[in-house]
Amino acid sequence: MEKTKILSVKDLSISFQTSAGVVNVIRGMNLTLYKGETVAIVGESGSGKSVTVKAIMGILSNNGKINSGSIDFTYNDGKEEVKQDLLKFSKSEMRRQINGKRIAMVFQDPMTSLNPTMTIGAQIIEGMIYHYKTHKAEAHQKAIKLLELVGITDPEKRMKNYPHQLSGGMRQRVVIAIALACDPELLICDEPTTALDVTIQAKILELIKDIQQKRGISVIYITHDLGVVAKVADYVAVMYAGKVIEKGTTDEIFYNPKHPYTWGLLSAMPDLSSNDDKLYTIPGSPPNLLHQVPGDSFAPRNIYAMNIDLKKEPPMFKISDTHYAATWLLHENAPKVEMPEELQKRINLMLKEEQPTKTTEEKTSKTVKTTPSDGREVE
Repeated sequence: MEKTKILSVKDLSISFQTSAGVVNVIRGMNLTLYKGETVAIVGESGSGKSVTVKAIMGILSNNGKINSGSIDFTYNDGKEEVKQDLLKFSKSEMRRQINGKRIAMVFQDPMTSLNPTMTIGAQIIEGMIYHYKTHKAEAHQKAIKLLELVGITDPEKRMKNYPHQLSGGMRQRVVIAIALACDPELLICDEPTTALDVTIQAKILELIKDIQQKRGISVIYITHDLGVVAKVADYVAVMYAGKVIEKGTTDEIFYNPKHPYTWGLLSAMPDLSSNDDKLYTIPGSPPNLLHQVPGDSFAPRNIYAMNIDLKKEPPMFKISDTHYAATWLLHENAPKVEMPEELQKRINLMLKEEQPTKTTEEKTSKTVKTTPSDGREVE
């Protein structure tokens, strides 16, 4: 059965005008999402994750500029499938036709998402009345059902509460209920559990996953927490300096990573099974995007960098049908470099804990080194 592509971001480039000059925040972003699936976008702070989804929602700040690219979104208008480039919509058209109705967003801090002067009930039914002209009594009943769906007890009473009267976990559940009020096809979650404690985090993640299965919606997660990714995502896109540098299924990224930056992210995850009390950090800092980045943007922090990394940007090399990575280490002429030994040990342990019956070979795909179509050589 052929999968339905719901979102396709192609060659997206975004810059911001600042007092220091023009900052090229997104430098050729590519992302694909299919109906009913979950993609997690991961990377360090400042890699461009939130800017990408704000562009999808049409809520970039006024000093932001789309330089090039397209964001094709496919949805059902009740009669047929409609495909439109969201970048061609004005902000008012996005609010009227897309935001909340077709694409909804859950932000990381519920207190900044909720209006402190309005009751919970009024905030949930607002979108239904605006987008679908739903009768107030009908919207009220649907809001109660939504609060039940997101696990809030005594929903009729909570409808009359104000945000400050709820706990952090309950507020985030309300934000999710608001996002689901108009039955969107795509739900974007930008660090939805950052402000919550660990036990509430797990419940919120399980809630979103359960709702996704019940409603068949697609989900984009923005996070720097790889533990969250392992729980929720079908596919992972690793971002660095404004573009995706590795993408694949969750298993491929966790068990068979190929980019040195991905190695660094996985190595930096706290490991309770290790006796080492030191926490790994990726050396150096991300590049200053005020200036043009020559070659591979990760090269200054990459201990495996070669001469070509400083001169030419690597293309996406194909590892499997679903797994790609932009590193010259995958070129057929590159020296053979294995992932750090400590990371390999950690991966082997994860594999053993997750599925003792499966071998590493069954979980990971064999590396197929490919050469870019223009036949460039590694120096």
